[in-house]
Amino acid sequence: MKILAFDSSNQALSIALLEDESLLGQMTFNLKKNHSITLMTSIDFLMSQAGVQAKELDRIALAQGPGSYTGLRLASSVAKTMAYSLNKELVGISSLFAIASRQKDKEKYIVPIMDARRGNAYSSVYQNNQEVVAEAHLDFAEFLKEEIFHDHKEKFVFTGQVENFKDIIISQGFTEEQIVSDGLDQLPSAYELGKKAINMEPVEVHSFAPNYLKKVEAEEKWLEKNEGKDKSADDYVKRI
Repeated sequence: MKILAFDSSNQALSIALLEDESLLGQMTFNLKKNHSITLMTSIDFLMSQAGVQAKELDRIALAQGPGSYTGLRLASSVAKTMAYSLNKELVGISSLFAIASRQKDKEKYIVPIMDARRGNAYSSVYQNNQEVVAEAHLDFAEFLKEEIFHDHKEKFVFTGQVENFKDIIISQGFTEEQIVSDGLDQLPSAYELGKKAINMEPVEVHSFAPNYLKKVEAEEKWLEKNEGKDKSADDYVKRI
């Protein structure tokens, strides 16, 4: 099975090409650059270098969210267009899994972090590549007070966009050694996304949608202003 996998859900862009679990090639960029400029050209370059034509792909896997609204919409549009036009299978996988999966210690509890600003984060907890606490948009300081963090503190590893959360993590009794500081290990891995996608059920292409976990700020403000007026998110979309 040949799989094209990519993640454009945040600042880092990761693209991988696999044949079964064998990595044919991977490209990772950690630049403050618009992914719309680099995603398709990078996919084309990677496939060209690997000598794989689009028609030879069996499956397309992408990071479904959470993350940047723009990045998620871009990945979804590209993946759905390719899957539909080439008649290929489509699989969506958590963006947080793409970060957590770089940590290989099966006994550790991995806490992937995506900075959502103002002390908030997208986060969850994984162990052995299995989600043990569901991903959510949350106040990270409050999240660390949950019961799962009370015992076996030494088993936790924090990774991803950890920079703005180091003080919070250490204040809750964790050590700096439990915070991943290596640049590559903090970034998402499209290769791990591709491997995960092998054993997942493909989704219906037309109904596929990003998993934002949080409404856009404009929608939240509109709903707040119209609270009690029997309005819904669908009304917001129609108005806009």
